[in-house]
Amino acid sequence: MSYLLRVQLPDIPGSLGYVAAALGEVGGDIRSVDVVHHGENGLVVDDIVVDLPSGSLPDTLISAAQSISGVEVDSIRPFSGSVDRRGQIAMLADFSQHTKVLDRALQDIVDGLPRTMTAGWAIILGADGDRWVRKASSVAAPEDNGASLPEAPVTSPRNLDTEEETWLPESWTVMDSSIAAAPMGDGLLLIIGRPGGPDFLPSEVEHLGRIGTIVGAIIS
Repeated sequence: MSYLLRVQLPDIPGSLGYVAAALGEVGGDIRSVDVVHHGENGLVVDDIVVDLPSGSLPDTLISAAQSISGVEVDSIRPFSGSVDRRGQIAMLADFSQHTKVLDRALQDIVDGLPRTMTAGWAIILGADGDRWVRKASSVAAPEDNGASLPEAPVTSPRNLDTEEETWLPESWTVMDSSIAAAPMGDGLLLIIGRPGGPDFLPSEVEHLGRIGTIVGAIIS
């Protein structure tokens, strides 16, 4: 089974190698690594996808990683696939080819984004007359209550507080989901969810905002 570890480690040569060796000692087979965030405190945050043999407990990965001085595991969760943000280039290329059929183009975004940002699902809301409604959603996206919104609930890229954002359907917030959103030009809003966390880091929210800016520019 594959697991996604979000690991905080010292931003010095060799740190990731020591972690990789420790994971290997407990049977972990690293499938991919993605640098999520470079902090100003001398630390870096990596997302590491690791395969474990059948019958092995994920806690062994946490113990192995944290046996290295200065390393902390922020979170671990089951994960299918590998982390590859380069896949967003293909996603945006597909989107640009299908903009004459906007519904298909938006589906390209919600299908491609979750696997390239280690999210569980993606939804696009859009203006429909004087209301905001769901325009596209990924396969794993939760259902909602069918309600529409009188205006765009998000005007700049940011994390969404699931307790404060009263417009969020309850089904979107289950499993302690972390949710972030970014406008995609005028009239569209991109929302991504990560059931079970971890929270979207500021660098991830900024990245999401840039995707929204690119998509908005393509369709403007």
